[in-house]
Amino acid sequence: MSDIATVWAGPLQASGDWQIAAPDLLSGNDLQTAVLISIFSDRTALPSDTIPDGTTDPRGWWGDAAQYPVGSRLWLLSRAKQTRETLQAAQSYIVEALKWLIDDDIAAAVDVICEWSKPTLLGARIVVLRTNGTTQAMNFAWAWNQHAV
Repeated sequence: MSDIATVWAGPLQASGDWQIAAPDLLSGNDLQTAVLISIFSDRTALPSDTIPDGTTDPRGWWGDAAQYPVGSRLWLLSRAKQTRETLQAAQSYIVEALKWLIDDDIAAAVDVICEWSKPTLLGARIVVLRTNGTTQAMNFAWAWNQHAV
């Protein structure tokens, strides 16, 4: 038998339901996946944000819940200069994007450090202290001229 099966039920077996046999089907590095989605998806801009391309497109996902929107506002920095203020904004946007980890008791704390790793390269080190006491560190770097590194 496979790990996933469709079980048919009801009159004339007209409806089906998925059943998962093995609990490890969803195993993997779930925390890193959650962090990647949280910081590298575009969160909807706030009404007070300046859209960098001069349009009024706030991006984001139309299905976002008001309380917990998905993603980060890092995309707003795409045309920003390499300054201390930009680093502070990047750190703030990443902390904002990962706040749900603390709110949902996945993490006890999230520490974010941003730096200019080298010219045109923004680096971010994220350390997540899980509620079970373990920590996981992740390093991310991306080119400021929008070429992924």
